[in-house]
Amino acid sequence: MDLSDVNGFTEPQAEAESDAGAYEALIQFLYQAPIGLLQTTLDGDITLANPMAAQLLLPLAPDCALLNLFDVLLQVAPQLRTLAAAAPYPGGDVCDGLRLHTGPAKATGSMAKAPTTLSLRVQRLGADQLMCSVNDISAAVQLEQQRLDAGVRDASRIDNLTALPNRSAVLEHIEHALQRARIDPTFGFAVLFINADRFNRVNVTRGPTAGDELLRRMAARISGAVRPRDAVGHNTDPVCTAARLGMDEFVVVLEAVQRAQVATAVAQRLVDTLAKPYRMGEAAVHSTASVGVVLCGDSAANADAVLQDASLAMREAKRAGGSRHCLFEGGMRERARRSAHLEAELRLALQEGQLFVVYQPITHLCTHLSTHAANHKANDKANPAGGVAGVEALVRWQHPVRGLVPPMEFIEMAESSGLITPLGRFVLRSACQQFAQWQGQLGAKAPQMLSVNLSRAQLGESDLVETVRAALQDTAMAAAQLQLEITESLAAADPAIQARLHELKALGVMLALDDFGTGYSSLSSLHQWPVDVIKIDRSFVSQVTSSAHHRVLVEATVRVARSLGMGTVAEGVETTEQAQALRALHCDKAQGYLYAKPLRAEEATRWLSAYSEPSTAQTEATELPTSLAVAN
Repeated sequence: MDLSDVNGFTEPQAEAESDAGAYEALIQFLYQAPIGLLQTTLDGDITLANPMAAQLLLPLAPDCALLNLFDVLLQVAPQLRTLAAAAPYPGGDVCDGLRLHTGPAKATGSMAKAPTTLSLRVQRLGADQLMCSVNDISAAVQLEQQRLDAGVRDASRIDNLTALPNRSAVLEHIEHALQRARIDPTFGFAVLFINADRFNRVNVTRGPTAGDELLRRMAARISGAVRPRDAVGHNTDPVCTAARLGMDEFVVVLEAVQRAQVATAVAQRLVDTLAKPYRMGEAAVHSTASVGVVLCGDSAANADAVLQDASLAMREAKRAGGSRHCLFEGGMRERARRSAHLEAELRLALQEGQLFVVYQPITHLCTHLSTHAANHKANDKANPAGGVAGVEALVRWQHPVRGLVPPMEFIEMAESSGLITPLGRFVLRSACQQFAQWQGQLGAKAPQMLSVNLSRAQLGESDLVETVRAALQDTAMAAAQLQLEITESLAAADPAIQARLHELKALGVMLALDDFGTGYSSLSSLHQWPVDVIKIDRSFVSQVTSSAHHRVLVEATVRVARSLGMGTVAEGVETTEQAQALRALHCDKAQGYLYAKPLRAEEATRWLSAYSEPSTAQTEATELPTSLAVAN
């Protein structure tokens, strides 16, 4: 059977009907296609366009005339005509995915349409034929922009160094927790403020790269320490969020916390975790942290205030020695307020000359203390020891309203606020000037040595050596007559400080290790420090006559110091019995209330003028065993 006879159509009739059906289907497809389709000449004249193409391109067409594609797109794609002429054929791409921004579309009434973004693809099908497709991608572009904005926002909320949420993120988190707590009284949370103890020491001794690495290690430990415990370990912790505020400050937010014990348990875990040594290269770095804890019920009404309260608790932990946690309590705010007020007053005191220097004599110890004690009872100005060795300069504050402010009240605040540096410079310059004045005024009775304390902050100043050199030059004071004192813990803590001490030694000044004995194990390290004098702490001196243990420790300190060519000074000597015991242990010098309290300059001048060494006093260094004898 001939297939051409099917359905009664002849073959020519079938072909005609088939062509008509195919054309009709093509037209239906073009009219219903969800994208714009166009056919143009090489010069851009439009020969075919479906309704979607007209709808999308009309807002760009001058006078709403879709005659030439290049003319329609002249303002948004002026390069199209050149690209089309240069494209190979057949099948060469003129452009693919070219974005056309139509701008805000005109709208009737009060409803304005958002700008439209079109995607255009043009292909060269022959020597004089282009096929184009155009699509509205406005929704996709908007979604893409939203994702980009979200990514930028998220990036701005992440700390670059540790990849933890940053300050803005954690403040937002705390604010949300506060809002939830206002709505639901049963909801509680806690904020833990973490600060590394003496972190700057790592930056100074190992460099900022090592400091950054330590911060990353700390961040990892904090994140690990606040994750929920497994079933074998502790009970599951509340929901936790760790963040870095900046520098060496971190925050942990604990949600669903009802009891202080839960928050303090997490805080102690953090303290213990961060205290473990960090292996960095071939060395182990030791760095502890202090943690302040504040509960939602104790905090103020906004996120900044919550962080402030937590930081106050952290400072209390540091003030107690560091490497511990402290729970916030309301009185801390008042203490912080008083401290801020005191700082402002101290700044004013430095400007207005309310500070002054007092001087406590340091005397040589000698053998015939019985005669000296008798003289001391007869005359308060008589000296129950040998000759005057020197004086120690100490700062005092005469407040115009409060009177004399105790040093313990403002020295610590000066150190934490940075005021200790200008305060220390004032003491050094004032004391050197007074010392030079005594040399001209008192002659042989003038002290031969001036001792001045240095703080950690002063030792960290790059111009400290120049400051000391200038003070000596301005007062024509010999460098060997100036003794600078640092604490034992300060000397042992930081190699950078030891390097600064060597710089000071190069000037020719003397160096003394103050408060020695609070760390007895450091006796084995004495040979590493460039010091000339060991000052034995008053806590040992006060028990030298009542405790055999303390007596042995003082004797060991004296022996080790003398073996290294160092002198010794006993601090806080208050009784003749203490002085006798120290003399028997061959301690070189002493200072304390037995001899004189710290005196104002004019009082010290009178004391030095009236001081006379008893005739029976004789220095018996020559009677000591050769191994213990040392020149002072």
